[in-house]
Amino acid sequence: MDKNNIYDISKLGFGLMRLPEKDGEVDHEHVCRMVDKYMSAGMNYFDTAYVYHSGKSEVAVRECIVKRYPRDSFALATKLPAWCMNSKEDRDRIFNEQLERTEAGYFDFHLLHSLEDGNNYDKYEEYDCFNWALEKKREGKIIHFGFSFHGTPELLEQVLDKHPEVEFVQIQLNYADWKNPLVQSGALYEILRRRNIPMIIMEPVKGGTLASLMPELEQKMKSFRPEKSIASWALRFVGSLPGIVTILSGMSNDEQMIENISTFTDFEPLSDKEKELIGEVHEVMYNSPLVGCTGCRYCCDGCPSEIKIPEMMRILNTVRMYKEDWRASIFYRGITENSGKASDCIKCGQCEGVCPQHLSIIELLAELSEHYDKNKKK
Repeated sequence: MDKNNIYDISKLGFGLMRLPEKDGEVDHEHVCRMVDKYMSAGMNYFDTAYVYHSGKSEVAVRECIVKRYPRDSFALATKLPAWCMNSKEDRDRIFNEQLERTEAGYFDFHLLHSLEDGNNYDKYEEYDCFNWALEKKREGKIIHFGFSFHGTPELLEQVLDKHPEVEFVQIQLNYADWKNPLVQSGALYEILRRRNIPMIIMEPVKGGTLASLMPELEQKMKSFRPEKSIASWALRFVGSLPGIVTILSGMSNDEQMIENISTFTDFEPLSDKEKELIGEVHEVMYNSPLVGCTGCRYCCDGCPSEIKIPEMMRILNTVRMYKEDWRASIFYRGITENSGKASDCIKCGQCEGVCPQHLSIIELLAELSEHYDKNKKK
């Protein structure tokens, strides 16, 4: 692997945000098995962040990758989070903690995490994080510098105009969000292609949403390609686009790992007919009432009521699409036995302030509460 060639990494990246857990901790033994399957398939890009699994993802990098494979055999990416900084000194404090957690020595890719309109971007500018990252490059502690992005196309243009030193940008891109007015994947992609800036793609399966569709949509795909999984359609959609360095998948079990490796081994781009079919599927999804939660869990750590918000959004989607599905009520009772109910939301707005999808979480919890809590107060 040529570490200086930004494109010399595998097309499938291993996202370490949704790792398997056991007894509330990252299951290192399970992760090691998954890493071995991934590396033995000739793949080599790992993506973590300071906040993933409350810092335990970076520790898993050390135990499951760094200690077990030569450092030059894989590429490692991590991120600097604006919401964990209160001064310029915090840049080095966090970075040194990342080096200590991972024992990686350096990071092949280092990103400013979740750059978006408002507080996050303002803080990166206030603390001079772009120049700070260039200094880390000169020190040899970062090889490639960029940012992950959840903002508007207008902000993306502004940032790229101001910071031509940026080598790559990580964006959320999938066929469901291509025309999504909040995410605007298509517009962001076109800006980066026009500027010839390499892209890393996150949420290609939209947090698993595109791995399981409405039955009638799945039937459309299965009728055309019965041997292909539903998730593989989403991965192949992104993989068929030019200008992409790698596509991250937050794999959390062996089945997902095996399936995704199969999709990217002897990769088959979408045919024109398949693109047309995805267009039809997208049109139906675009007009459906589903909540676009990807399960990133950024909203959970700071919730004063300890509400499991991603699970709540999954239940709400089930309620909206299948009103008589009794399983949703059973799932709701199960997850609220030892954590907050939807009605426990105090409307503090912490969740909405960190949601990369810009969801109106307070309103959505109130909608779900109407279904399950109106006569069931604690």
